[in-house]
Amino acid sequence: MLIGLVGKPSAGKSTFFRAATLADAEIASYPFTTIKPNHGIGYVKIRDLAVDFGKHSNPREGYVKGDFRFVPIEMFDVAGLVEGASEGKGLGNQFLDDLTGVDAFIMVVDVSGETDAEGKQAEGYNPLGDINMIENELDLWYLGILKKVWKNLMRNMIVQKTDFAKAIGKQFSGLKVKEEDVRDVVLRGGFNVSNCFSWDDKELFRFSRALRRFTKPMIIAGNKIDRPNGKENFEKIKKEFDYITIPVFADGELSLRQADKYGVLDYISGEESFEVKKELSSEQEEALDKIRNVLKEFGSTGVQEVLNTCVFKLLDYIAVYPAGSKLQDSKGNVLPDCYLMKNGSTALDFAYKLHTDIGNGFIKAVHIKTKQTLGKDYKLKNGDGLEIMTR
Repeated sequence: MLIGLVGKPSAGKSTFFRAATLADAEIASYPFTTIKPNHGIGYVKIRDLAVDFGKHSNPREGYVKGDFRFVPIEMFDVAGLVEGASEGKGLGNQFLDDLTGVDAFIMVVDVSGETDAEGKQAEGYNPLGDINMIENELDLWYLGILKKVWKNLMRNMIVQKTDFAKAIGKQFSGLKVKEEDVRDVVLRGGFNVSNCFSWDDKELFRFSRALRRFTKPMIIAGNKIDRPNGKENFEKIKKEFDYITIPVFADGELSLRQADKYGVLDYISGEESFEVKKELSSEQEEALDKIRNVLKEFGSTGVQEVLNTCVFKLLDYIAVYPAGSKLQDSKGNVLPDCYLMKNGSTALDFAYKLHTDIGNGFIKAVHIKTKQTLGKDYKLKNGDGLEIMTR
C-alpha cells in the first residue's frame, strides 16, 4: 500500500509528511521546496490486541505506544501541482510519473487562504479553486494516457474482438488499475461501451474522471486549520465537495511528535492531550498553549485521523493478527506481526498472506479471543487474531 500526498506548492505537504513519518524532508515557505519525491513510512493506529490479554505487543514492524499499535504504511510526498501540470507545466511530468504506483491520495489543502494558486504569500485567497485545479489536473492526466492510445485501442478491439474492460485495464495496469475496476466504473457511470468507438472528447473525459476517482480515491486534509480564516474556509470546502474532509494542524503534530521523540513530553499521535515531562521556556509554553487550544477545539491535530480514515475507510482495509495460543513467537515476542487486509478477506486469504504453504495446508483457524473454530470462508474482522492450523 502506497499513499501519495498531493497539493499545490506551499500547502503544507512536506510538513504533513514529516508529521506522519518523522522522516527528513525540507520545509520552507517558498514554492517547490520538494523537487525529488520524499518516501517514508507512516502509521495507522489501532488498539493493541495484546492489551486484552494483559500484555503489550512487540512488533517486528511499527511500534506500540500506550495501548495502541501503529502499523506501517508507505507514503510519498511529491512536488507541488500547478495548473497545466498535465501538460508539463511546473514539475508536472515528474509529479505525475511519481504518482503512478499510489493506491490513494491525501490532498493537502491550505485552508488559511494565505497562499495563492502558485504557493506565494497572499491574503484572503479562496482555497476551493485549488481543489478544482488539482482534481482537473489528475483527470487530465488519466485522459492524456487514454487519448494517446485510443485509436489503436479501438482498432485492436475491432480486429481482435478484445473486451473493453480488459483492454483498458491492460493500458492502465501501470497505475494499478485492474480489469474489474473498469467494469465497476462502467456500471456505476452508465457508460455505453458497445458504442465506445463513437465517444467524443466530453465522454472520454467523463470516463477518465470516473476511472481516476475510483482507482485513486482521495481524502482532503484541510491543513493550517489553526490560522484565522482556517475554520471558515474548511466549512466552505465541506459544503462544496463530496470528499471526506478532515481539519488538520500538521505543524502542531510535527512539534508534538518531535518533542515526544526527545522526551520533552509524552504524546500519542491522534490523542487530544499530552503530558509535559521537562521544564519549558516561555516560548515553548506559548507554542504548546496554541496547540492545546487546537486540540481542545478539534479533538486532535487531524494527521492521524487522516491516515486512519484513508486506509480503513477510503481503501477499506482491516488489521489482522497472526497468533498462537501463547501469543508469542519462538523468541518470546508478543504478537510480533499485524497485517493490513482488504475488508471482505477470508481466513483462507489470510493464510495465503502468511505463506503459500500455510494457505495450501489450511485446515481451520482458531480465534484467539473467543477460541471459536473458523472455516476457510470466515470473513475477517478488524482487530481479529487468528491461529491457522495446517495439515
